[in-house]
Amino acid sequence: MEIQVGKVYRHFKGNYYYIQEVALDSETKERMVVYRPLYERQDSKVWVRPEKMFFEEVPKERKDNLTGQKLRFELYEELSKDFTK
Repeated sequence: MEIQVGKVYRHFKGNYYYIQEVALDSETKERMVVYRPLYERQDSKVWVRPEKMFFEEVPKERKDNLTGQKLRFELYEELSKDFTK
């Protein structure tokens, strides 16, 4: 699975995030997803997470899996407009 920069993904807890970039860790060269929330947060405006963790599976039965989705983040087609153009 490949991250789509400029698209919106939904977290399994229900919030939406805009994918700004895919970066490489300077030490390990691990791919990192750079994303920002599409809602107001006081603690941070930009987040980074390893790509493999971004797409890890989440049990549908998990109490905080409000969307019932299979993956931690999934492309949200209804909000997947490319805002970079």
